[in-house]
Amino acid sequence: MKKILVLFLILFMCGCATSSVVVGTVRAPIEITKVKTYLHAPKKYEEVALLETSSKASWAVTSQGKMDVVMERLKTEAAKIGANGILLISAGDKLAGSIGNGVGTTTAAGNTAYSTGTVSSHAIFHKAGSAIAIFVEEE
Repeated sequence: MKKILVLFLILFMCGCATSSVVVGTVRAPIEITKVKTYLHAPKKYEEVALLETSSKASWAVTSQGKMDVVMERLKTEAAKIGANGILLISAGDKLAGSIGNGVGTTTAAGNTAYSTGTVSSHAIFHKAGSAIAIFVEEE
């Protein structure tokens, strides 16, 4: 059991995976506070990058807290490449794995063996999100 706990903590502490694919013009980095979130595309914008991240390796416990981490990470990546907006594509749960345990006994008699036991497993979810980093011209 102790080995399982240590393995779980190691996997939990592995770095978060935020990926980005640049598809437009990268600009000088900006402050994260200047990055706006859009649910619908503004009238005029330029696509800068495709972004994807999750709440993996965060200390957030609640569903809202995990989603806040996802949004913060998307905005941070956008700010690094000078995008002043993120156009949210998707947000939701992502299966990260499961933890299980089992207890059983085996009885053997001659050429026959009998096994009995119980097994339980619990799914672990992260929040995940994807967005398009955009640059919106100020009007």
